[in-house]
Amino acid sequence: MEFTTGARLEIRITRADVGKRVSVRRLTDACEGDARFTDAVGVLTSWDAGELRLTRRNGQVVRIPETAVVAAKVVPAAPARRRGPAATAAELTRVAARGWPPVESERLGDWTLRASAGFTSRANSVLPLGDPGLPLDAALARVTRWYGERGLPALVQVATGAADTAEPLAAELDARGWTVRRAALMQIGELAPVADREDAGRVSLSRTTSAGWFSLYNRAAELTPAARTVLEGGPSVWFATVQDPSGADPSGTPAAIGRCVVDGRWAGFAAVEVAPAHRRRGLATAVMAALATRALEEGASAAYLQVEPDNPAALSLYHALGFTTHHTYHYRHHPTP
Repeated sequence: MEFTTGARLEIRITRADVGKRVSVRRLTDACEGDARFTDAVGVLTSWDAGELRLTRRNGQVVRIPETAVVAAKVVPAAPARRRGPAATAAELTRVAARGWPPVESERLGDWTLRASAGFTSRANSVLPLGDPGLPLDAALARVTRWYGERGLPALVQVATGAADTAEPLAAELDARGWTVRRAALMQIGELAPVADREDAGRVSLSRTTSAGWFSLYNRAAELTPAARTVLEGGPSVWFATVQDPSGADPSGTPAAIGRCVVDGRWAGFAAVEVAPAHRRRGLATAVMAALATRALEEGASAAYLQVEPDNPAALSLYHALGFTTHHTYHYRHHPTP
């Protein structure tokens, strides 16, 4: 359906266009009888409760009242760019943090304290991108109190292995007895070659998670409000599901799942899981191909993911898809008395 607002201004989008890249002209104000307009271009990530929500390439979210829209159209997808991704560790860390947002956060200088009722270390740790604005010992005492008030262990996420990572902080924490808890690899790759893999139409995409999707996800025992907030948060989030073709599982557990968040030029993959009975059938590749295709349609060109170094099956899959390690990171745990 199209709504004509004048001879030249037409609203050519509907709620069915959520997920597409659009251009929206909106009325901002009027001065002495003259209307003033502003244009916004981005992915239409939602259209609910009388408000459109667009996500720009840089990750900025624009909210537009439905009543202010005077013209809108779908913007054709740009040809996929096949250049290799390049980024600093700081850029990747910020993008990854936006793609896995915590339930609660607080700034401490250039550090961000994140808490999400214990759901994943990424959403329950300090992101130290710069100076905390306090002497280090005072900052760490503040961190310890903040997490203690929430019944959580004090964790600091520390990146290493790249020119702009936090090796000095790692050394300072080591000297203070903060122990390494877990490590992970930040990997990057070109997005278009992932999308070139065939998904054979087996993968369905959704904007929200579900009990069935979550039943295959291995990071938590149940879909808590905190888990849903983190998983569904981010600039433009998509969930992939491959149903069990035999229908033999009475619980409704899918054969495979995955998650992707699009943030400007970056597409972040996570939660790629395949049920044991369906492994070695190309389902993980199909899930990533379907998600990558959607991310390309939204203007992304590069991809990132985080994987633990002791997961050989995942590392083999990601290597085959062209991913390489950009840097590593780990979590430092506050020493117990």
